[in-house]
Amino acid sequence: MERDNLMHGARTALNRDPEIREWCENFLREKARAEMPEKNDEEFEHYWKYHKPEIVHAGAAEAVLAYKNRDK
Repeated sequence: MERDNLMHGARTALNRDPEIREWCENFLREKARAEMPEKNDEEFEHYWKYHKPEIVHAGAAEAVLAYKNRDK
């Protein structure tokens, strides 16, 4: 239940604040890119285009937490 509340709060933050959303999407994109060094830039861009919604949804809580801790 706590995980669901955290996810809901994170998704709400992404939907309400374009600055947070942009930062979090970039964070998750860089994380995904680092996990796929075997893909060239073109392959990764194709992957990101089609998987971005699921990645952002699943990683929302982690990304918002990283956003809040970015200056620490």
